Amino acid sequence: MADLSVRVCNLQLSHPVMTAAGPPVRNGAGGLACAAGGASALVTKTISIAAAEVPQPNMADFRAYFLNTELWSELSPEQWIETEYSKVRSAGVPVIVSLGYTAAEIAALAPRVLPFADALELSTHYIGEDVKPMQDAIRAAKDATGLPVLLKLSPFRDIQEAASAAQTAGADGIVAINSFGPTLAIDIENGGRLWMGGKGYGWLSGPALKPIAMRAVYAIARSVDIPVIAVGGVSRGVDVIEFLMAGATAVQVCTAAITKGLTVFGKIAQEVDAWLNNHGYRTIAETRGMALQRAAPVMDLPPVVNTEACTGCGLCVTSCVYHALNLHNKKIQLTPDLCAACGLCLSRCPTNALRMPG
Repeated sequence: MADLSVRVCNLQLSHPVMTAAGPPVRNGAGGLACAAGGASALVTKTISIAAAEVPQPNMADFRAYFLNTELWSELSPEQWIETEYSKVRSAGVPVIVSLGYTAAEIAALAPRVLPFADALELSTHYIGEDVKPMQDAIRAAKDATGLPVLLKLSPFRDIQEAASAAQTAGADGIVAINSFGPTLAIDIENGGRLWMGGKGYGWLSGPALKPIAMRAVYAIARSVDIPVIAVGGVSRGVDVIEFLMAGATAVQVCTAAITKGLTVFGKIAQEVDAWLNNHGYRTIAETRGMALQRAAPVMDLPPVVNTEACTGCGLCVTSCVYHALNLHNKKIQLTPDLCAACGLCLSRCPTNALRMPG
């Protein structure tokens, strides 16, 4: 069994899989259920100075992606402070209270949530390209509490510049990323109705968000020296490993907890442990930042073919638009003169029968 423990700021976590601010931690009972499902820390649903009026309907699952028109908490800050946060605290895991959005709002809320929080997370979903409001919000949270402050970034700006500005303002960590949008989906079986309430637009999360989040985490980890917490499309143990190799210290999960149930936190942690053991790692820390040490690949030769590993599935043949691959006696054959070294077959092959040259 590998050592999965991680340290985020001053928080010691048994493994790197925590909640993300959202519906699974919509109240105290939700937080307790997430902890029972294996979450190593609880990030509570974002509150602001007033409860949100969330449009209905506000969530839809399309398997490869997920849309929502969720806002901040539909519960008042008074209810959180009087009832919900104490329930969350009783879970016995670190609690990160999520706050939004302006410096003035955060300055008003932060002292009131201080008794319940081990750290704060600040949402910048509604803050534009100017980094000053973000920096003011960070300083307001730090001045009001002295707690570690994690700054959550949206993928709509120069994310390296924003992360560096957050660190300059005193942020203790970066959370990347928030959902992407606005986006639109139409129900063609029901007269072309829009899936989302409100303006009809939604915000993208789930598996489709993962490559966007991955690029952001990789870029941020190269530009700051504070922890990066990845969020966006994490649903399996291998997603965690990939984010860690990109430079993340821990991950947050929201959409998968909605679509797969709240036991997903523990299941993902178990899958991380199994992957580490199967690949000979003793600690999760050994994988962190591995991709940051690698240069972008250069493929100037055709892939290396291992016919012994080939099962004859034909996936690579189907997708080779250069007709450089074919099957002979249910084994892959390569015509080097036709190969454009595009590399697609490497990702299509399920058995590693095609490998990067060199």
